[in-house]
Amino acid sequence: MFTGIVKELGEVERIEVSADGARLAIRAPEISARVQVGDSVAINGVCLTVIRKEDGRLWFDAVQETLRRSNLGRLKTGDRVNLEDALRVGEAMGGHFVQGHVDTTGTVQRLVPQGNAVVMTVHVGEEWMRYVVPKGSVAVDGVSLTVVDVGASDFSIWLIPHTRAVTTLGFRQVGDEVNVEFDMLAKYIEKLLQARQSRSGVDMEMLRRAGFVE
Repeated sequence: MFTGIVKELGEVERIEVSADGARLAIRAPEISARVQVGDSVAINGVCLTVIRKEDGRLWFDAVQETLRRSNLGRLKTGDRVNLEDALRVGEAMGGHFVQGHVDTTGTVQRLVPQGNAVVMTVHVGEEWMRYVVPKGSVAVDGVSLTVVDVGASDFSIWLIPHTRAVTTLGFRQVGDEVNVEFDMLAKYIEKLLQARQSRSGVDMEMLRRAGFVE
């Protein structure tokens, strides 16, 4: 489990591609000092297991399914990546619960300066928007962010100067692909409602009319 608070910007130093997937070597001196082989680390929001560590470098294996469902399959040597080691008991919960299981990839649609911040709009498709609500949480490339606006097939998030300085979101451009993980609570609620609907006929439209959801 993660919180969406990036702990270090790592650098991809080596990529070994095989029929089974890819092996990534990432330079990460800060996190490397804290984790051990077998520990979990989120890379751009994707939970992977440390299989080797040496001289400030961490190695990970990513299977084909992971490469297909995330932007890790498009990484190149020299790329920077967001890194977060797993949440430990007693640590502060700075963002929101992030599992490291990317739901889909989105495309950066717009970047609009607003004072010293930037509003990023991410297109994900209509089928995913049921998990997005204004002022709700979403993880973009592993970064916990608050949704400020919701469209038919996209959502917008504020990027403050600190977020842009310490994560890869600071150098994302229009057209870039980003990993998106929606709030796990929204997915659990949907599952619960589906189960109840099959028994009681309660659905999302009924809850909206009653004022329980927006």
